[in-house]
Amino acid sequence: MDTANKKSRGLYWLLFLLSVVVFFVVYAFAGNFITVTLPFVVYFFAKALDII
Repeated sequence: MDTANKKSRGLYWLLFLLSVVVFFVVYAFAGNFITVTLPFVVYFFAKALDII
């Protein structure tokens, strides 16, 4: 079970980093819409840290 948990946490870290990249891309081109990406950044960060 422990290896499956670490594998899914790795996926959440990858999704977190991808959402941070999307955050900065959206900020660069359409700064008004960065609030759309914030829930994804926070959610994947919390899942990666196994808070939720």
